[in-house]
Amino acid sequence: MPRHERSRSTSAVRASIAGAAARLMAEDGVTDYHHAKKKAARQLGLTEHVPFPDNAEIDAELRAYRSLYQGEKHPELITRLRRAALALLAALADFRPWLTGSVLEGTAGEHSRIDILIFADSAKEVEIFLLNREIPFTHGTPHHEKAEAVLVVETEVATANLIVFPVACERIKLKYHDGRPRQRIRAEALSVLLQGAGAETDMLDKL
Repeated sequence: MPRHERSRSTSAVRASIAGAAARLMAEDGVTDYHHAKKKAARQLGLTEHVPFPDNAEIDAELRAYRSLYQGEKHPELITRLRRAALALLAALADFRPWLTGSVLEGTAGEHSRIDILIFADSAKEVEIFLLNREIPFTHGTPHHEKAEAVLVVETEVATANLIVFPVACERIKLKYHDGRPRQRIRAEALSVLLQGAGAETDMLDKL
């Protein structure tokens, strides 16, 4: 097969998997990108050895899908999730928290979690903070090599991951597994975002 045809075929496969994975995440509540890719490939009758799309490609398809099929309900959900996140940022102010992940980026669904980055001298310090305020928590699995712990708490809207990093890591630009920079936002900027001041994409570009 000529090289240009192979390239076109590869692009078509990636696009098909991205579209199917986005539907799984939007409709079935799948939140793990790799799992969504593998399941999408199986649904399409493809092997797991085909070239998978990156997470950014799936996010693009996810935004398009939600805009087309969940146009009215999804913005309301994002607003509720961000308000819950804002309350968490205020409660955790001692640990210089940031909102990150799908709630910030606008791709979250009903089964998504609120991801909060916090910075402390130790995870134990955060645990004691939560215990003193009678906030129940469980332990999750860290997915970043520098994260000390993930403390999982419940809000009225969604489950939240409090991802604990050493204080020194706050100056580091954290990235996702696929190399994309992890966008993050503080409470003040999130409050402005919720008020609808300025274009959302412009604000995120400045983070």
